[in-house]
Order: sequence, then structure tokens, then C-alpha cells
Amino acid sequence: MIHRFASFMLALAGPMLIAVSPIAAEPQWRHATVLSGEPKYAEGFERFDYVNPDAPKGGTLRLSDEGTFDSFNPVLSKGEQAAGLTLVFDTLMKPTEDEVSTSYGLIAESVTFPDDISYATFRLRAEARWADGEPITPEDVVFSFDKAKEHNPLQANYYGHVVSAEKTGDRDVTFRFDENNNRELPQILGQIQVLPKHWWEGTDKEGNQRDIARTTLEPVMGSGPYRIASFTAGSTIRYELREDYWGKDINVNVGQHNFGAIEYAFFTDRNVEFEAFRAGDIDFRQENSASKWATAYDFPAVESGDIKLEEIKNPLRAVGIMQAMVPNMRRDKFKDIRVRKALNYAFDFENLNRNLAFNAFERIDSYFWGTELASSGLPEGREKEILESLENEIPPEVFTTRFTNPVGGDPQKARANLRQALTLFREAGYDLKGRQLVDTRTGEPFQIEILLSSPSFERSVLPYIANLKKIGVDASIRTVDASQYTNRVRSFDYDMIWSVWAQSLNPGNEQMSYWGSASVDRQGSRNYAGISDPAIDELIRMVIFAQDREERTAAVQALDRVLLAHHFVVPLFYSDAVKVAYRKTLVHPPELPYYGLGFPEVWWKRETE
Repeated sequence: MIHRFASFMLALAGPMLIAVSPIAAEPQWRHATVLSGEPKYAEGFERFDYVNPDAPKGGTLRLSDEGTFDSFNPVLSKGEQAAGLTLVFDTLMKPTEDEVSTSYGLIAESVTFPDDISYATFRLRAEARWADGEPITPEDVVFSFDKAKEHNPLQANYYGHVVSAEKTGDRDVTFRFDENNNRELPQILGQIQVLPKHWWEGTDKEGNQRDIARTTLEPVMGSGPYRIASFTAGSTIRYELREDYWGKDINVNVGQHNFGAIEYAFFTDRNVEFEAFRAGDIDFRQENSASKWATAYDFPAVESGDIKLEEIKNPLRAVGIMQAMVPNMRRDKFKDIRVRKALNYAFDFENLNRNLAFNAFERIDSYFWGTELASSGLPEGREKEILESLENEIPPEVFTTRFTNPVGGDPQKARANLRQALTLFREAGYDLKGRQLVDTRTGEPFQIEILLSSPSFERSVLPYIANLKKIGVDASIRTVDASQYTNRVRSFDYDMIWSVWAQSLNPGNEQMSYWGSASVDRQGSRNYAGISDPAIDELIRMVIFAQDREERTAAVQALDRVLLAHHFVVPLFYSDAVKVAYRKTLVHPPELPYYGLGFPEVWWKRETE
């Protein structure tokens, strides 16, 4: 399942398992889906423990986002979707932030599936309503599912084993699967954003037929707690809390959606965005620059206490991070593993961390970094057995050599790493001609263009560019606007990009979109590296069909180890805490949810100082 890493983070995530009850004559209706054991909250619970049920409602939360937007269509993969659009739409189930891989009924009051998990049926709440007062129906759910698969390649891949959705009762919708015992499928189906079929098949105020296959700036209608009240195309959006929201009093929503309005302002320059926060025009900011966090938050509002600073570990307790520069193996020059390995030797993390980040970061050495799923040492036990079953199809060093990144940080180590990088390039058929690294077979220079979405990344990439040039690589940066970047990444039109994958503690079907052969040519997938490898495909299947936590952990660690051994990416760095700055008028519960910030859902605004 794709992980909800707070509303302001990358939309990212991992699959979840469903706790299957002992064999029964008839499938049982469940109020929750959960990884193992029983859900924390029993049927009929009043609220989540981490909310304040007496939190005041009202006030405006002012947020910012980098880039722009040109569409309110929540389905399409094309266009720049507006930030905050999830405020308008409800899903079938709602995850909780104080449990791992657990969701409770939102639009759907319950779900059932047989022991072989060949299908799943969701029963909708009778009281669930669209903003125009019309009931939410099974037809709406079927429409939403079909259109998501039709118009969004990522969703088509994610729900690839869900072959149909159909109405099977007045309030029941059933999804059927083309394989049995895929335990996460009922769970991830609960994530579907449900759209109003009658609205999308109707006409706008001018009488024009709406088309869900096209971008639109008509404020869309949903069933969620907020509505789009106003906007300036590409610049600002204001969402307002709906007094008539059908779900405001159900248990999964108590103490949530406390802001009367949420506004987004969009910026094309992160420095300008930061200055807007300093000036008091923005209420909340997540800071991703370690150097800025260390040096730039000394202005008067911080010193007076009008702005609070916090470093919060909660959101990262259940998230495995791989942040990396990713060479595109769809281009021949990156297909040789020696070339990809050389690219890592040219990256001096220790120097960058000291000079630019005040030693605030740690180097990533796993695709599931920071979690128990990360491989370590040499394989043992069940993980080793899994790898041995694929022994002839995977790099032999997975059994003998623990993955480590090259270590730099001083001139001697840096020179040794660059010499090793050049040795690897020569083994791959390249050599220096003067100061230029060229292909000895064709005479073509080795060139890399690193595509970036923001100038803020440049200061971290420029030292890498300088190192590459020392060994003759013609390296450059191209920073483009958000729309162009999105289009180029979707069509795999790049040499290298800077990317991040955020994994949950229960990886599953989404791994096919990240590393699976079926996604390598599917535009819009997150297989940015262009991976197509039968052994990796088999490891992904082992992850998906693992029958218990122990088996799943072993399979994920084996997958991690093989991915690392292929040197598909140049691992970067990350912090173990989320750094946030916010105005003192914003308040959160004394105890935040164990696995999240609860932002903005469970925060509220104090209007007086």
C-alpha cells in the first residue's frame, strides 16, 4: 500500500496485510483491516486516542507549496494536480496514525472477503453523501475505480490484479481478483478516492459536458470535509470546511478537520517561499534543508517565540527511505553495472554533509533505510534460503559482501574513490582522451545531464558535478519548471534524476511499480531506473504473497540486498526527524500519533495570542 507520509510529504507508501480470521463457513464483515492480530480500536469505538475531541473549529491555516497547478482532476496522471485536493474527497477506508497498516471504515462501514481472498466486498454507509446531498452509491465506486485504472498508469499498475468492480447490493460493491491469497488487495482498495459519477457525467455552469479524461480548473465536487471555495490559477487555492459534511461526527473523524479554511500559496522559488514564512504570510513550514535549519531560523519571530521549532521522529518510525540520484538504464550508457558503481564512487557524501549540512544527515544504505526491513551484514536464515533459490540469477556478492557506500571526507579518500571510479569506467570500455572520458568503441564522450525540479537541489548536486568532471565525465544540471519536470519524468526523458521512495513497514504490490519488469515501459510508473530483472520480479512476488510477518521480512531484506547489489542508484542521505516550524497560534495535541504528525487533520488554531 502507498504510505501516507503526512499531507505535506511525498505521496508515498507500502502495502498492508489483512488479518484473516480462522476458516469460517461464511466471510465475516470487518470494521477494520489490519496487518496481524486485532485492530487497536474495537467495533463501535468513539474516536482515535491521539485526537482532541474538544478541539475548536475555525480559523485559517495558511500553507505553501513549491511549483504550480493546472488541474483539479484527481484521477489523471497528466497535468499538475493542485495541492490539498485530498481534502475534497473521502476514501472507502481511513488509516490511523497510531497503528501500523490499519484502516477503519469511512465511506465503507465494513468489508468482507473469503479465506482465499479471491474477492472483497465493501458495504457503504447509508448516510454517506456528496456535497450536493446525493447518496454515495456502488456505481460511484465502480466509476472511480474504472476511471483510475483507465487514466492513471500508476493506479493501473497498483490495482493490476483487480480485474473488475461491480455493484452486488444496494450498498455493496465487489472487487474480483485474478489471483488468490494476495493479502494486501482488500487493504489497498480501501484507499480509492471515490468520485461522484453523476457530477463527472454532467455539465458545467456553461452547459459544457465534463470529461474526466481531461484536466480541469472547474472546482470539483466531492464528499470530503472541505470544498474548493476560490482559487487563482497556478497561484493560490482556498479550501473551506463544509458545515454540511456528512461524516463530521463519525468516529474516524472526531477531533479532526479543525481548520475553518486551508489556503495554499504556490511559489516557484524556495527562497521566496521561505521569506513569505518569515514575513508571517505562511503558518507552517517543513524544512528539508539542514543548513537552512541550522542557520536561517534566527529571525525575530523565532527568538520571541511567535514561531516554534520542533524536530519530530514520529513520521519516520514507520517509513523506510531511499533518496537517491537515479540513472536511467533505458539509456545504453547506464546499462553496465560498472558504470553505475563508478557513479557512486564519485559522490563524496562526507564532504557534502560537513560543508553544506552541518553533519545533520546520514548516508542511506538500504531501500528500506531506517526500518527493520533493511538488509544488514550477510544473509542468514530464511533470507539466505530465499536468495539461494535464485542463486544463478542474482549477483554472487550478495552472499559474500555486505553493501557499503564509498567513504570520502578528506582529500586522500576522495582521490582514491575517484581513481576507483575511473578504473571501473575503463573496465566498462571508457578511457580518458585528454580531460574527456570517451567510449573507446565509438569515440563518444560520456555525458550526463541531471534533471532537477527545483534550484534548491543544485547546491547538493554541484559538488557531485565537480567530482564527475575530475574524471572526464561531461556532467551538467538542468533545472526545469514543475510541469516540464513532471512530463519528462513520466515519459522517462532524462539521464539522471533526484528521487525519493518512501516505504511503509509492509511493502507489497507497489514494489511492482518501483522495480518490476511490467512497469519498465509504463509511462507514469515509478520505475525510474528502468529495472527489468526476472529475479527481482520473483522476489517482489515473494514479498506480496508472504503468509506471515517473518516470511515477509525475509523476502523484503532479500529484495533490498539484490537491488543494492545491482547498484541501480547513487544513494543520497536523509535525517531521522522531520523538522517543522510553525506559528504559535497553531496547536497540536500533547501526544502526537506514534507514526505521524497528524498534520493538518488533528491540529487546530488558537485565534488569540
